[in-house]
Amino acid sequence: MISQLTSPRLLRSLLPAFSLTVILLAIFYLQPRAMSYFGLNLLLNLALPIAFATLAQMCVITVNDLDLGIGAFVGFVACVGVTWLNDQPLLGFLVLAASILAYGAMGALIHLRNLPSIVVTLGMSFVWLGLALLVLPTPGGKAPAIVTAVMKFKTPFVPMTIYASIAIALIVHVALKRSAYGAVLRGVGGNPQSVARASWSLVRAKITMYALAGFFGVMSGISLIGLTSAADANIALRYTLLSIAGVILGGGEFVGGRISPIGAVLGAITLTLAGSFLSFLRISPDWQIGAQGAILIIVLALRTVINRSEARKLA
Repeated sequence: MISQLTSPRLLRSLLPAFSLTVILLAIFYLQPRAMSYFGLNLLLNLALPIAFATLAQMCVITVNDLDLGIGAFVGFVACVGVTWLNDQPLLGFLVLAASILAYGAMGALIHLRNLPSIVVTLGMSFVWLGLALLVLPTPGGKAPAIVTAVMKFKTPFVPMTIYASIAIALIVHVALKRSAYGAVLRGVGGNPQSVARASWSLVRAKITMYALAGFFGVMSGISLIGLTSAADANIALRYTLLSIAGVILGGGEFVGGRISPIGAVLGAITLTLAGSFLSFLRISPDWQIGAQGAILIIVLALRTVINRSEARKLA
């Protein structure tokens, strides 16, 4: 029983939850008043948009690619949301649906032409940023009333963000980790030759994962404007690095299709809380990004220790 509790695989899977717990306890120690409905609501205010962006990045990482344009894409969605989606809902919906299809087409292009995903997504980030500026040249706009109402809805016991995070983490976990096609999608990142030999279409799988990334990117942008009520083209540029860090912090790896939807959501929440924790320590905003990076390095170091322990046991 003790050996099972201390197995490297179990320890590795519990690491994201452990990191989140440590950050929460540190915040509650520094600021006891944060241990309340109002306090948690403030701490987790932007956790849901970051969680959606992290899941979008996770979908791309699942197939051994990397998306350097998700932040700009979320900003584009936000600009569409506070303009066309509010003023002309049908047009706004069609534009967002077309953007999801464009993400799927980008996945097909990367696979069929064997292009580096980093280069293509970085190039597309400038496209999304340019489109966002065309849609909303100056900061402003107004989020649809229904989006604002949903994002600011007060649920019993704990803030809505916690319920929503649990729900999306479980749904994506079941879809990718417990379903037959989810195994195929992860297999594209782990062993594409075997997937192809089993008569599964690699390009269809890439399109599916990139389209899912686009969907989660849309959800990130919409949930973001529900909290901010307005937008600008640069509103979510930092989400690119935060999403990558969230996936890795949550137990994902850049190769092999090794991902954890639940861990990714926990990683996104941890990074959100880390910003508040560093503010409570009165660390200058100029140093906060470096401090967040240090937190990520510490977690990765712990994971490396666990992985080496597992390798020694297997040897």
